[in-house]
Amino acid sequence: MKFAVSVREQSIDAKVDSRFGRAQMFALYDSKTGECSWHPNTQNFQAAQGAGIQTAQNVVNLGAEAVISGHCGPKAYRVLEAANVHIYSVTGNPTLKEAVQMIESGKIKAMEGADVEGHWV
Repeated sequence: MKFAVSVREQSIDAKVDSRFGRAQMFALYDSKTGECSWHPNTQNFQAAQGAGIQTAQNVVNLGAEAVISGHCGPKAYRVLEAANVHIYSVTGNPTLKEAVQMIESGKIKAMEGADVEGHWV
């Protein structure tokens, strides 16, 4: 599965960023091949408005099948849900690889709705 993971640095050991729309970057991690590519979120990191929606569209365009982040707001959630992208919220500061392992082992289930209000920072 291809996971778009919000992170703050280019490392397979990077911690998952709690922010989705305003994450510094995303790792596109393919759990089948172990390949990882890095995608800056500079345009949305400091956006005045619409960061979640635009970030969600960018993640969909990357071909992600699932998103891993700390939180997801309602507008971003709707965009991802419409594109059939699963959204996973992780807590406890796991690394990218640890978060993928928790999801694949069934320890974390996909979200069923947004967990923060819009404009959450």
